[in-house]
Amino acid sequence: MPKSDLGFVQGCLKGDKQSWNEFLSRYSRLIYHYIYNVLKTRGYHYNQEDVSDIYQDIFRLLIKDDYKKLSSFKAKNGCSLASWLRQVTINSTLDYLRKVKNPPVSIDDDSDGSLALKDRLQDAAVSVPELLNNQEKLLTLKDCIGLLDTDEQYFLELFLNQGLKLEELRFHLKLNRGAVDMRKARIFKKLEDCFKSKGFGLDFGD
Repeated sequence: MPKSDLGFVQGCLKGDKQSWNEFLSRYSRLIYHYIYNVLKTRGYHYNQEDVSDIYQDIFRLLIKDDYKKLSSFKAKNGCSLASWLRQVTINSTLDYLRKVKNPPVSIDDDSDGSLALKDRLQDAAVSVPELLNNQEKLLTLKDCIGLLDTDEQYFLELFLNQGLKLEELRFHLKLNRGAVDMRKARIFKKLEDCFKSKGFGLDFGD
């Protein structure tokens, strides 16, 4: 009978070579798939060296300090090991993009011919004061986005920069529609609160 994900991970943590080899065999391709998916979604022009660097970073993270990161997997709330590794991979890939000075979300970059984020915010039924074009306010909004968690930045990237609809995000992020709506509302509320805390008024509509 196959081990549960948690039992499988515990075997790896105990130094069982068979478990670790099975881990590599079972999840390496999956991790590569997630890396490619994030890079493609982000529109980053990568090469194989980039992908290999990210892959190595992920495994260094998993085994660092006696598998500290891997040991944090607890299979809570029905979370599978594959789903957990997906989130680890997303975070690590976005961290890599930041290191190469390619931020997950650009406020006013329209170099690829698409709408800048400030315009997409408006297109996404977001009520933004006309004075938002003021450079100081744009920089403030960019700072606030930088304070979001990596998964929240990734959500914004997909929803705003990539133009995925909420129903499409449901399948992409493997969440039900209610969870997607709640995540969108929570992220916009965080941006609104951050913006207001810096002395500016910003109202995100539904």
